[in-house]
Amino acid sequence: MHTRLVELDDAEALMAIYNVEIVETTTTFDLVPRDLKEQRAWIQEHQGVHGAIVAVDDSGQEGPRGARGDVIAGFASLGIFRVRAAYATTVENSVYVDQSFRGQGVGRLLLTELLSIAEQSGFHSVIARIVGENDVSIALHQACGFEIVGLEREVGRKHGKWLDVIELQRLFENEA
Repeated sequence: MHTRLVELDDAEALMAIYNVEIVETTTTFDLVPRDLKEQRAWIQEHQGVHGAIVAVDDSGQEGPRGARGDVIAGFASLGIFRVRAAYATTVENSVYVDQSFRGQGVGRLLLTELLSIAEQSGFHSVIARIVGENDVSIALHQACGFEIVGLEREVGRKHGKWLDVIELQRLFENEA
């Protein structure tokens, strides 16, 4: 398993992974599956400093196929935390793993690489906002140095229930 930067032709693989989360889970608060045009636009928005990476499986396991015909086991991205200028040194992260690759260290690989990219890019703070019932993602982030800094009660509604969001933060010791 290794990571690489996302490419435009990875759109179908990312869409396959993400749309399952939209339809079947509460891990994202999106309610409508993405189409190919929207997924490509998302990839274009995640070029440069607010980038995205994919985890590529080398074991031969089947999964969504990416730009090079390789199997994409998951993806992660950095995004703008808030638009006001003083927030420029803070980013928000997202990590999604294909259901068939869960429990194989893909999430840790992606998050570890994403944090390295964030630190090398000069960001001082990374925020993760995770639905309260996603204990696995919360534990992953804590294992990678994040601390819980907040709880937003019933801020989302999906699949007929109110959802809390846990906010976690990881700080870097740089002078961003």
